[in-house]
Amino acid sequence: MTVTACVVQARMGSTRLPGKVMKPLGGVPVLTHVLSRCASIPGVDVVVCATVEGPEGDPIEQVARAAGAEVFRGSERDVLGRYHGAAHMVGADAVMRITSDCPLMDPQVSGEVLAALKAQGADYACNSFRRTYPVGIDCECFTIRAMDEAAAIATDPYDREHVTPWIRRNDAYHRINLEGPGGVPATWRWILDWPEDYAFLQALFAHLPSLPAMPSWTQIRDIVLAHNELQHINAVRAEAA
Repeated sequence: MTVTACVVQARMGSTRLPGKVMKPLGGVPVLTHVLSRCASIPGVDVVVCATVEGPEGDPIEQVARAAGAEVFRGSERDVLGRYHGAAHMVGADAVMRITSDCPLMDPQVSGEVLAALKAQGADYACNSFRRTYPVGIDCECFTIRAMDEAAAIATDPYDREHVTPWIRRNDAYHRINLEGPGGVPATWRWILDWPEDYAFLQALFAHLPSLPAMPSWTQIRDIVLAHNELQHINAVRAEAA
């Protein structure tokens, strides 16, 4: 039996927006939205929240377990090592990577990326080699073999912190990309990194139904297009990024 794990990295520290994954949206923490959506990805068997060692990881673990996710704790800086440990903890053969600052990630889009990885026998698949979705709909998945090799060989601090660059640039791997529709929505920021991002998400969530409802990214796109004030708030941070 093969196991596909969705691993979500999460920590409290953030230089631009401290504690961002615990900020409320629609009455629950950002992290709850992310983990709930990850659990709905077609083809994913288990969701693991990969957080950090020490007291800082305690509130993350509490929210993650309440959302039904498994929890793995590891190094704050060696995120690749943390992913590697989380994947092996649940016996994963394939790993989907989602970051905890993407409360609008689309389970169906992520499921399509995962299905493409398996159907084409690829080592790595994503939807972000070229920007054709809003920032925050990004996802990537890879085989445990590719992760094992990256964890054993990659030494550059950048590669260890960002998990997949070593795999993404290694021509020995079969890498594929799921293209999105592009257009204006591909310039939007649906990620939580700056205070302006949070202002946008707060305004947007006033128009969204509460969990367990999970509007698709196209449904959210239509809401944004129908409200000029949402586009204005989003454009402020997108232009600065």
